[in-house]
Amino acid sequence: MDAEPNFVAVRVFAEAVDVATTAEAPAIGSVVGAGVVPVGLTWDAFSALVTLLAEEVARDGLPEVIVGILRGGMVPAVMLAHRWGLRVVRGLDVVHTLADGVDAAKAPNPVVRDQDSLGDLGGMNVLVVDDVAGSGQTVATAREMVAARGADRVRTLACVVNEANWPPDAEDPAKVLTYLGRRQRGWVIFPWESP
Repeated sequence: MDAEPNFVAVRVFAEAVDVATTAEAPAIGSVVGAGVVPVGLTWDAFSALVTLLAEEVARDGLPEVIVGILRGGMVPAVMLAHRWGLRVVRGLDVVHTLADGVDAAKAPNPVVRDQDSLGDLGGMNVLVVDDVAGSGQTVATAREMVAARGADRVRTLACVVNEANWPPDAEDPAKVLTYLGRRQRGWVIFPWESP
């Protein structure tokens, strides 16, 4: 295999799923709202989204290792691992958002803490997972770290892209991410973030 990661073209899902807690749930892959009101996801909706993503990834071949971006990316990473019966799940602490609040401030660049948590990924097929991508910088940083650890194939997955934070001059998220669950224009509140 090539030393460069293999970035498979993104699949943006067309299936409709009741992802939002609002009555008008959009189709997966669609752009939602004007960013005025955050959209909350229920556990059922999030589980359905992860199921669709699991099926899509499986069509391209299961990874040997799943790397969840801490904190939120570990939730879908573990869910995917259980669905596929994979036991090798690693966490990578990449910090870009500085707080937990809606529209929280961001650091100028993602900061990686303890990159040694990845271990040796030489020759492996790795899936990097995050719950949400705002600018794409966190996922890109994680992808670079995984590739630097020797992975032969690196794919990326974000459950949601917040297009309100996506830089207007940046490449479309569908070209940056291998798998994209849905697009949202505005903040998303995941079920584990709800009181």
